[in-house]
Amino acid sequence: MTQQILDPATAAEAEMAGVATACLMAALDHSNAATIKVTIEVPDADGAPAPVLTLPPRALRFFADILRQMAKREPMLLVPQKLELTTQDAASFLNVSRPFVVKEIEAGRISCRLVNRHRRIEFSELKRYQAEQKKRSEEGLRKLNRLSQELGEDL
Repeated sequence: MTQQILDPATAAEAEMAGVATACLMAALDHSNAATIKVTIEVPDADGAPAPVLTLPPRALRFFADILRQMAKREPMLLVPQKLELTTQDAASFLNVSRPFVVKEIEAGRISCRLVNRHRRIEFSELKRYQAEQKKRSEEGLRKLNRLSQELGEDL
């Protein structure tokens, strides 16, 4: 898989990330510009001027999201949007067996494409499937809760 798992931030990193998030959000809230300039200061710079980056607000919102997660000290997973996974990678992501993933593909609940004889599943398809399964589970729990309440009242 071509993804990167980032470990939770240290306490010092979390604190820096929280301050940086607040600064970025303040800059974004007060800017109507199509681009925002960010200056990076390197502590041991030998008199050279600090580089200035010109970034679109969308990129800064992305950085703010990452910094927000760091501030919470939560692990993150960065995945390219069009990432395709093998059935084994998909099974690991869903925390199920590979044969279960194959069964779901054959039942038409997960779509994939074939590369020779190998199945490839887009990450976005796995996220869709995962959300659908969560919704079905929540629906089942609501029904069970309703039945439990009805039976409790009948006693």
